Amino acid sequence: MKSNRVRIIGGGWRSRLIAFPGRQDLRPTPDRVRETLFNWLGQDLTAKSCLDLFAGSGALGFEAASRGARRVTMVEHDGVAFKALQSNCARLGAGTVELHRADALEFLHGNRDCYDIIFLDPPFKADYWPRLLLLLPQHMAPGAVVYCESAAQPVLPAGWEVWKKGRAGQVIFQLLKRTENEKHGGLSGDV
Repeated sequence: MKSNRVRIIGGGWRSRLIAFPGRQDLRPTPDRVRETLFNWLGQDLTAKSCLDLFAGSGALGFEAASRGARRVTMVEHDGVAFKALQSNCARLGAGTVELHRADALEFLHGNRDCYDIIFLDPPFKADYWPRLLLLLPQHMAPGAVVYCESAAQPVLPAGWEVWKKGRAGQVIFQLLKRTENEKHGGLSGDV
């Protein structure tokens, strides 16, 4: 099995490498996109709780943990990718990272936690968006945002809006928020 590496670009683990299996369906979020995302979110995620629902390489979750997130929950279904996540956690001493080997939708059905930031980078060929966007609100803390990567613009059901948006090659990346969250003060300035 070929091994690939991606560099953490900010925070306490800046410049540390994480390894992931060389598989066609694993697409770590590129450095430039992660840099834009964490400029949107803020460089310091202290006290934030994050969910990396399709963890894959772990690039987004480890980046959040590196930037001080209080808790990062990573969910990955693939056994080989999950073992790589375990290895990276051990190597980094990532005490704030919780790993779950599970199907993303089953995890959402069984989990009752709420998160400030949810990272979604599902397999592009799978049609997860309609189901995910219906399940996510019960897992969102007031003012929470959802980061998503996709090959095409997902159709957003009522109650969702695009807060920030970008494109890198064939990938659309964006931050979504719930319009119902406006009654809770919307997004805080330090998200």
